[in-house]
Amino acid sequence: MFNKFLRENKISAAILTIIRLYLGYAWFTAGFHKITGGFDASGYLKNAVANPVKGPDGNMVYGWYVNFLESFALPNIDIFNFIVPWGETLIGLGLMLGCLTTAAMFFGLVMNFSFFLAGTVSHNPTDIFLGFIILTAGFNAGKYGLDYWVVPFINRKFGKSKEKASA
Repeated sequence: MFNKFLRENKISAAILTIIRLYLGYAWFTAGFHKITGGFDASGYLKNAVANPVKGPDGNMVYGWYVNFLESFALPNIDIFNFIVPWGETLIGLGLMLGCLTTAAMFFGLVMNFSFFLAGTVSHNPTDIFLGFIILTAGFNAGKYGLDYWVVPFINRKFGKSKEKASA
């Protein structure tokens, strides 16, 4: 019942637009400040490796993630110094414009969880909660945005109409 409300209701679409604009602005400004102000993730990543998330027993909780940071992220820091600010900016644009909303929110959640696994709590739990609401709503979250035109175009060009033509 709640999913139906999120996915189909016009009032829900309006509420989702407000949430989408809020999250989009936060993502866009975070990324834009990193692009214009210079950004280097190496200090953050080194700190995440040196101070991993620990459980109540004092043991590392996400050892696999720390291993990923040490063996992949830090040696390829130039890639991450490009992906993080541009990813944040593009996620923000997608959410603010309501264009490819579910894709933007999916990648936003991937980044939120990445920050969270590295030990940054900050506003990530709230963003993850709101992000899952947007993701669950699907098309309705971008209904009052560019998705109103973009999603039907994509479906016509690459989706269901091709399946019917080949049947």
